[in-house]
Amino acid sequence: MATNHFDGVKIFSATKAREREEIGDRITDWVTNSANSLEIVDKVVSQSSDRECHCLTVTLFYRQR
Repeated sequence: MATNHFDGVKIFSATKAREREEIGDRITDWVTNSANSLEIVDKVVSQSSDRECHCLTVTLFYRQR
């Protein structure tokens, strides 16, 4: 992760297929609604899985404007 200063973290996580398909829309809605007050300074996208579950996680680091 970059050394940018940040004030908070927002985590989006999905394990079910439908949730994984919709995670982009959830993130877009949150970013759009937060655009006036927050600035995204970094992100981490990770995926983990086992025999039955596949988890997608998007972590956004932000600071107040």
